[in-house]
Amino acid sequence: MTVVVPFSSAEAAPGPVEPQGGTGLRPVAQLIRLPNLLMMLLCLALVRAGLLQPAQPLRTLLDWRFGVLAVAALCVAAAGYIINDYYDVKIDAINRPGRLVVGRVVNRRRAMLAHMLLSGVGVGLSGLLSPLLGLVNLGSALLLWGYSVRFKRVALVGNVSIATLTGALVLLPELQLRTGVVSVWQYALAAFLLTVVREIVKDVEDMRGDAQHDCHTLPIVWGVARTKWVAGLFLAALVALVAGACGHALTHSRLVLGGWLLLAVLGPLLWLGRLLLRADRRRHFAQLSRWCKGIMLAGVLSMLLVEVLR
Repeated sequence: MTVVVPFSSAEAAPGPVEPQGGTGLRPVAQLIRLPNLLMMLLCLALVRAGLLQPAQPLRTLLDWRFGVLAVAALCVAAAGYIINDYYDVKIDAINRPGRLVVGRVVNRRRAMLAHMLLSGVGVGLSGLLSPLLGLVNLGSALLLWGYSVRFKRVALVGNVSIATLTGALVLLPELQLRTGVVSVWQYALAAFLLTVVREIVKDVEDMRGDAQHDCHTLPIVWGVARTKWVAGLFLAALVALVAGACGHALTHSRLVLGGWLLLAVLGPLLWLGRLLLRADRRRHFAQLSRWCKGIMLAGVLSMLLVEVLR
């Protein structure tokens, strides 16, 4: 399938941006990706209360140890968003000029300081809970740094790095409680696969700025047509995983869960595949990215139906 990519690099890049005075709440929320952090918090809460300890959902969420774990994970994630923007000022000035914060609203030095403080707090708090959690968050912080500096510019390596971090986030409550619940690992795998698809889609969307700054992402190295097939392979694996979970739920009289997975997750995944096949413009890949976010939310909400609302 031949795809014409309209991402011309001949367009002049914007000049350097100068920091502006004052930082309101909106730029800060944009810098740390507040909606994404809220999604992560929801995921952690539903893993803990919906999958691991559904008998006492409110009590387990009010446990101070879970609160510390959530704060630690969100601090590391926020630090990762900051350092990513720190190193991507020039690229974001081309790909997302309207969302540029570091260098325009927040001074680069302050951004780096915020990254270091948040990373330190996140790793320190999780280390107080257990050495394992401390090591996991330390590894996450280092991987986020490596992603921002180098990995995101290497074909598929950056995509898999972010997907691994997403899967690790789902596993954090299980690593804290050690319940042995199998379903949490299945959700972590699903999160990994969907995140790989979304990250590949975002690479296609961001080709113009990436190409001008010596990035070697998958669509730049392999072309958009073959990149779509790679994304399609990960999507097919996710469809098989969700279809298996859906079939298991329906055959074991878990009709609400099975129906939700069928209508809110599997159906949109199949439609996502159709959109992926037909995508050949930047706006198409932006739409695919939004679909991935919606499917991720539907998958997270399905945790409520596993035990709590069965």
